[in-house]
Amino acid sequence: MRKKQKIVLIRIIAAIVMMAVLHFLPVTGWKKLALFMIPYLTAGYDILFEALMGIKNLQPFDENFLMAAATVGAIALGEYVEGAAVMILYQIGELFQSIAVGRSRKSIADLMDLRPDYANLLLEDGQTSQVDPDQVPVGSVIVVLPGEKVPIDGVIIEGDSSLDTVALTGESVPVTVRVDDTIASGSVNLSGVLKVRTTCAFGESTAAKILDLVENASSKKSHSENFISKFARYYTPVVCISALVLAVLPPLARLASGISPNWGDWIYRALTFLVISCPCAFVISIPLTFFAGLGGASKNGILVKGSNYMERLSKANVVAFDKTGTVTYGVFKVIGVHHSYMNENLLLEVAAHAEAYSTHPISKSIAEAYGQPVDKTRVSEVHEIAGKGVTAMVDDSEVLIGSEKLLEDHGVRSIPCTHVGTIVHVAVDGLYAGHILISDIVKEGAKDAVSSLKEAGVSHTVLLTGDRDVVAKAVAEELGIDEYRASLLPQDKVTVIEDLLSKQKKGQVLAFVGDGINDAPVISRADIGFAMGGLGSNAAIEAADVVLMDDDPAKIAKALRISKKVMRIVWQNIIFAIGVKLVCLILGALGIANMWLAIFADVGVMVLAVLNAIRALHVKNI
Repeated sequence: MRKKQKIVLIRIIAAIVMMAVLHFLPVTGWKKLALFMIPYLTAGYDILFEALMGIKNLQPFDENFLMAAATVGAIALGEYVEGAAVMILYQIGELFQSIAVGRSRKSIADLMDLRPDYANLLLEDGQTSQVDPDQVPVGSVIVVLPGEKVPIDGVIIEGDSSLDTVALTGESVPVTVRVDDTIASGSVNLSGVLKVRTTCAFGESTAAKILDLVENASSKKSHSENFISKFARYYTPVVCISALVLAVLPPLARLASGISPNWGDWIYRALTFLVISCPCAFVISIPLTFFAGLGGASKNGILVKGSNYMERLSKANVVAFDKTGTVTYGVFKVIGVHHSYMNENLLLEVAAHAEAYSTHPISKSIAEAYGQPVDKTRVSEVHEIAGKGVTAMVDDSEVLIGSEKLLEDHGVRSIPCTHVGTIVHVAVDGLYAGHILISDIVKEGAKDAVSSLKEAGVSHTVLLTGDRDVVAKAVAEELGIDEYRASLLPQDKVTVIEDLLSKQKKGQVLAFVGDGINDAPVISRADIGFAMGGLGSNAAIEAADVVLMDDDPAKIAKALRISKKVMRIVWQNIIFAIGVKLVCLILGALGIANMWLAIFADVGVMVLAVLNAIRALHVKNI
């Protein structure tokens, strides 16, 4: 409990004790008024001050004004006990709400612990100096000792260890790292000493981007939050005017009819009406629900960029997947060389050199299959053609390596392959030299992830890939994906998404899941864009609406379930708060509800709504 909350609690306890003592004192008249003003002001002086400031700033219509008007009015009518009790109970409700918000903020604060305090910069003389992470230039070497956070993204150049990445991915199992492995800032070094060469500035590192993403998520409001904000803006002045009408018109009507106006009774009803009408239950609980949901998702390695995306995600009915790196590991392995007129090792040597400047996983798999160091001085005039392949001069030979389309564009006829896998065709000096068969590995749990999506309400799944039809079909059938589109260039995927969107009914949402690098245009075009394997990926964090901080496809369905839980709680609170208030408003206007029922309709409903809202934090086992 924060210091301010403790002070409020002390004021509440003091006011309650004074109320209990006053109950037994035989005082009346102005003495009773003076004595009851002590607990009243002890509990509610800040509410009265805020109400006065609102009037001064010509913005009076808020819950402070409603509570001040109702309690002051009750005291003016001689209802000292009720006036003071309403203020005390209102403060109890406000304190409870403050503690609940603090609990939600703590889940975000735990994530904010990603921010490192310092970096151990390795100096030229071999010593280290503790510096601010912002002051570490790109390409510097930093030392990460056991128990320290990794301050900046980089590549390990010396040492091996285990990393705790729970703050990034939500997974508690340590990750083993060694030389040449990439590590992300925000991880905690558990054992060995690591020397890391930084690959970016602190402001561009994973931890900094996650912190910025989470800090700004609350600024992107959902339709529900915007509706509640607009509703409260008009609702409060309407109920104030209604209360005034209730206090004045019936007595005047009775007076005109020759009946006693009963001003006190009708003013009391109007004051009860004001207490009941206080909109804090839904004004507080709806944003709190989204905030709690965002925090709970973040702790599980699912970063949703705003409550608007959380709301939209809950309506997803179609999910499209990229293949490589999303439902497959993207770890390719050469499993065969076919139809080559040259020695198999020679073909791999030519292919590895032609792909020497490419960072694509396929290129790496060819280099691994070649098994020898690649001499880049033998390679020149390299041109990468998006979605097709590479042309290059290796020694004095022109080499084409890539898809059938690449060879066709250069007038070379390829030989088709009947095996399932990725086929890389090679031509040397205009002659077909054979093809290399490469296989990707489907992720463990990918099939269950697709099944979980359907259980979560997704009606249709689609696989999009630049790979061959036979490969796409095999993967789609293995995972239970409903539809597949193969042999797609990057721009073709956008066209397919456009086509799928055109078939959606109003209110339906299409989500696309990609690796966040090559698929950035498609991620941006979908209603909801997911980035898989977001650790350290600039494109993922920039383009996606939802970033999954590991590459576990099961997190897609979990994100969907979290969003649905959040929206269920939102609508439960809206319906419950408005429903109870409407009933109590009618009862108050008819004189059936007194100030005590009004307290339940305000404070009681708020407490119940806030209790319901903080359930959105608990999503670990959802």
